[in-house]
Amino acid sequence: MEYKDTIPEQFIHPDEGLTSDQAAQRPAAGTVKNTGKTEKEIILTHCFTFFNLVFVILAVMLVIGRSTVMNMGFLLVAAINTVIGIIQEIRAKRAVDALTLVAERPVKIVRDGKLQEVPPEQIVRDDIAEFAQGDTICADGIVRSGELWLDESLITGEADAVAREEGDSIRSGSVVLAGRGRVQLTAVGAESFAAGLSQEAKQNPKARKSEMMRSLDRLILVVGIALVPVGLILFHQEYFVLQLGLRDSVEGTVAALVGMIPEGLYLLTSIAMAASALKLSKNKVLVQDMNCIESLARVDVLCVDKTGTITEPDMEVENLVPLSGDGPEYLEAVLNAMYGGVEPDNATARAIGELFCEDSGWVETKRVPFSPDTKWSAAVFENQGAFLVGAPEFILGSRIGEYRTDIDSWTAKGSRVLLVAAYDGDPIPGELDESAVMPLALVILASRIREQAKDTFAYFAEQGVSVRVISGDDPRTVSQIALRAGIPGAESYVDATALETDDDYAQAVRETVVFGRVTPEQKRKLVAALQAQGHTVAMTGDGVNDLLAMKQSDCSIAMASGAQAASQLASLVLLESDFAAMPGIVAEGRRVINNIQRAATLFLVKNIFSLFLSVISLFTGWPYPLQPMHLTVISALTIGIPSFFLAMEPNYDRVKGHFLRGVLRRAFPGGLTNIFAVLVCQAFMDVFELPADPIATVCAGILAVVGMMVLFQVCKPFGLFRKAVWTAMLVGLVVVFTCLGEVFELGAGTIQTKLVMLTLLLMTPTVFFTIQGLFDWGERLYGKLLEKLKKEPR
Repeated sequence: MEYKDTIPEQFIHPDEGLTSDQAAQRPAAGTVKNTGKTEKEIILTHCFTFFNLVFVILAVMLVIGRSTVMNMGFLLVAAINTVIGIIQEIRAKRAVDALTLVAERPVKIVRDGKLQEVPPEQIVRDDIAEFAQGDTICADGIVRSGELWLDESLITGEADAVAREEGDSIRSGSVVLAGRGRVQLTAVGAESFAAGLSQEAKQNPKARKSEMMRSLDRLILVVGIALVPVGLILFHQEYFVLQLGLRDSVEGTVAALVGMIPEGLYLLTSIAMAASALKLSKNKVLVQDMNCIESLARVDVLCVDKTGTITEPDMEVENLVPLSGDGPEYLEAVLNAMYGGVEPDNATARAIGELFCEDSGWVETKRVPFSPDTKWSAAVFENQGAFLVGAPEFILGSRIGEYRTDIDSWTAKGSRVLLVAAYDGDPIPGELDESAVMPLALVILASRIREQAKDTFAYFAEQGVSVRVISGDDPRTVSQIALRAGIPGAESYVDATALETDDDYAQAVRETVVFGRVTPEQKRKLVAALQAQGHTVAMTGDGVNDLLAMKQSDCSIAMASGAQAASQLASLVLLESDFAAMPGIVAEGRRVINNIQRAATLFLVKNIFSLFLSVISLFTGWPYPLQPMHLTVISALTIGIPSFFLAMEPNYDRVKGHFLRGVLRRAFPGGLTNIFAVLVCQAFMDVFELPADPIATVCAGILAVVGMMVLFQVCKPFGLFRKAVWTAMLVGLVVVFTCLGEVFELGAGTIQTKLVMLTLLLMTPTVFFTIQGLFDWGERLYGKLLEKLKKEPR
């Protein structure tokens, strides 16, 4: 989108801000965040679907053909599905919206000369807003004081930090990587740059979808394209060629088309995903991207940071180790000057600032904020000089060997070590002169391992999910903490400063568990290297240094207590910032997707049968043997009702392979069995000149038996609940074919048709298991060939 800087009408002093009266005269920003579809859009989306339109047209055809009301039962099923879908999605939306409000961060603004916090929707044009590290810029504006280092990748596509000083324009959507500044807002709410991008994204039809939803879209597209020509040709065949009469021709055509439509599959998927989001929201997990639920089910590598994930987010100063002859009073004065009376930008600064919080009396002339790339911060004081605090390796460079023994003695205990040093010169990021560094002391920081960390990582090990620890700290420190947390393989670590080429990254992620001294760009490269090796990667983060890796990952998870930008970017937000919730989240993703795959198998058996039988009927000259009511009742008892119950079952195996390919593989044996048995039945009808009505009963019986066999396979392994579901559906079918036979026009027929039915029903299991065996053999053969091709040199 095009963007032009908005010029403010007047200069607002950064220390005074607007008065309350001035703010009241300006329109508030209002709510512009896109939280998905509105409730009206949800209702319209569920009601006005392509398949609902097709169902209405088919019902009109039955009315014109003077068919019975029972043959229009599919309309009732479609209506029930629609109502359930609307109710479930609206419930999920309300729960997610409520959590979104909880997760929303207030904006710091200056009004009446006082710094205060207000909700984002209450900011107005010309407000003075204060932003610091981790904040997302919520409106366009002009920097009036301070300095901000921004990630403007949303605007420019480049992730490099950009410095914005007094007088520079900034745009909403940028993320503060370092620094602190006050900004006069020039465009808020719907007028801001980010709001325009959000609106464009909402209107973009090519928005990213998960592999499963893309597969379902392709399936529905193919079925939708096939419906019209197959329906027209089939009606022409039955009415004009076979001359069956209008009613029989319409009923046969409608039955074939109803069988081809996966009417409940897409709906079941949407309901299951919405129900999962609702369940997670009750556990204080905000789902910001529905697609991440499928990604969670496929995750086999979890990347975590040390601070805030393995350990508690808060740290404390454990020790101060002098490295020079300066007395403790001087060191205390330096740290008081660096951190006393200064708003902390991160957890490290907060920990040091809690201990060194007195006024030193030194006059600050320059400050360089901490950056995840340089890994140090600096300040210059009048008549005192410049001082640095940060990672020893990044400050000392090649001189690190002089102090390695002192540093290693603390990192071996799992402590975090920072260097305090004087600097003879102007500290400029990227241009430090290591010879001008004069080490003063080591600051030793400690943080506690989360209480449930060991149990959490043990769960992932049991589930086949490997963990990678990616941190900006010293790799030895991180390794020790990871070992204490019980992460398998944590004794293997690497210093990311040694990684240069793509091959280095590829080898490192194959062989190493712990990565230290990692920059934000390196975190992204590590995630990309894992993905290149076929892994599905989830990334947890709480700071701006995690943003690039979170963007790269398949599923990003943020702690609500961390940086605002991380929470806004993440697919999932842990509102209680409790990493122990992760096993339940991953298990929920697996449960939902596994159960959708189970249900999809049931649906596609009917679709495969109807589509192929309709096409074959065009060449055999035989009419479509079933009526719409037969397919409706059999589908309800072998597909619709059991899939609804099975979708709520626990199933925590990791999801593997392609969704559609796997589902079709499991559905084809049942579909082909149906086709074979029905064609044999129609051949008997043709050879022995049997009446059509009893043959419809025989074909319905075949579909019922095959449906129960497929349901039997899907229910494995059987538990008490699955046994109850399968038995209840069997009893229901028996009742339909015996007690309700006249209602559904399932007549008993003659002795000949009974013998045909008995023969085919006895033959059907053998055919089903034979076809399934052939598919199993073909799958094993394909796997061996694929393995052989992988081993052959290229």
